[in-house]
Amino acid sequence: MSTIRNLWSNRLRTDFRAALAVLFVLALLPLAVTNSYTLGILIVSMYFALLSLGWNLLAGFTGQFSLAPAAFAMLGAYVTALLNYHWKVPLAIGIPAAIVVTAIVGWALGRIALRLKGPYLALTTLSFAEIARVVIGNSHEFTRGDQGLNVPTLMESRLGYYYLFLAVLLLAVCGVYVLMNRRTGRFWLAIRDDEIGAETRGIDVVRYKTLAFAISCAICGFAGSLYGTFSQLVSPEMGLLLQTGLVISMVVIGGIGTLAGSLIGALLVYLASEWLRDFGNIQMIVFAIVVIIFARFFRTGLWGMVTYWQGKSAHARDASAAATKSAGEMS
Repeated sequence: MSTIRNLWSNRLRTDFRAALAVLFVLALLPLAVTNSYTLGILIVSMYFALLSLGWNLLAGFTGQFSLAPAAFAMLGAYVTALLNYHWKVPLAIGIPAAIVVTAIVGWALGRIALRLKGPYLALTTLSFAEIARVVIGNSHEFTRGDQGLNVPTLMESRLGYYYLFLAVLLLAVCGVYVLMNRRTGRFWLAIRDDEIGAETRGIDVVRYKTLAFAISCAICGFAGSLYGTFSQLVSPEMGLLLQTGLVISMVVIGGIGTLAGSLIGALLVYLASEWLRDFGNIQMIVFAIVVIIFARFFRTGLWGMVTYWQGKSAHARDASAAATKSAGEMS
């Protein structure tokens, strides 16, 4: 058991270091990229990286498939926007309120939905996401419906927003790493790998699944709230199923169940999405095909392929060293 734990710890540590390396590269990018449009694309990429990380915590590390990450980002954005629009609540209170509200809603939904499994869980979260979007879109007196709500900005500097999103992304990555390194993370992995076996060993499965769901929703709500202040407009379009499909594509392509995969997938997919705009509205067709290919042939994603080849190279070096040592002893 201790050997398995050490293997997981080493793998997680490597994954965490790779995620930090990606964040370090992002921190240096503004030195070379000064165009405000390109900075804006990178900021939105980091917004999707936060959504991907939140969804990956639930689906990749806990094995619970949700179709509501974009819906919770929308809810987080609307909590901040509505508090400011109706009651002039400052963003310093509105943004933490978004985290708390989405965590509570996630916890409540989790207590109901996470007793279900497989397609029933996915359908429940999909129903919730669509109900939330339709209710917000039709509550014209309160939310202004499809017109959206204006949100004040935290700062005028796009570069400032860039480093704000980067700092929040760093905080989220470190938080998930700490959780996965503790008993809570091991319980989540046990539930993912064998839910019945985990329950027979005394793990409160529903409680820990609900905890993962609440934290995942809080991360998405925080991301949505920040994004609302960046774009200065929130609308029901934030909760479209298309947005959730984009998040799932990012995680599958980058590497499900990994920290670095969430970041790599989000950056590559969103940047590719912007590039594909020049060829018409074909992004989701292309990403759907890529996801099918990865699900069939590269199930561990890009980061999984990197670690596989690293392990293969290390094994080859060890075998070569052992052969050289054996030849030396024989001579």
